[in-house]
Amino acid sequence: MKLGRRKREEAEVESSSLSDIMFFLMLFFLIASTLANPNVIKIMLPQAKTTSTVQTKPFILTVKFDENDETKTKVLYFIDSEKEPVGLTELTKRLTTRRDQSFDAANPDNRLNVVLRLDKALTIQQMVDVMEIGANLGIRMVLATDKTRQ
Repeated sequence: MKLGRRKREEAEVESSSLSDIMFFLMLFFLIASTLANPNVIKIMLPQAKTTSTVQTKPFILTVKFDENDETKTKVLYFIDSEKEPVGLTELTKRLTTRRDQSFDAANPDNRLNVVLRLDKALTIQQMVDVMEIGANLGIRMVLATDKTRQ
């Protein structure tokens, strides 16, 4: 009688479904992270070594070039998260309205805060034009930047 050695079965981990699960998790986090971003107008911000945050709910003003304009001379102004740009005169009117709405007689030092999200391809003159409107209206303007990597 021949007694042979039994072949032992080794434990195996099936990993074929692991790649599917990882793919679905990656999709979930990509979609969730894009929905969580309040800044829907994509621009490249200038970089700074130090940054600070504003505690109050600011008024966001995004300024960028028109992507359809090949000469890069037409500047678009977006207020908060609106999809439609406004002109420079309409921007002045809306800033004036927002300033008047946020005025507090009990605390006159509490001015309207406007966060400027300027495309880094804009010229200094275009930035100064926008900041001049805020200075004339007595609005505090803060320039948004991306923090540089060290």
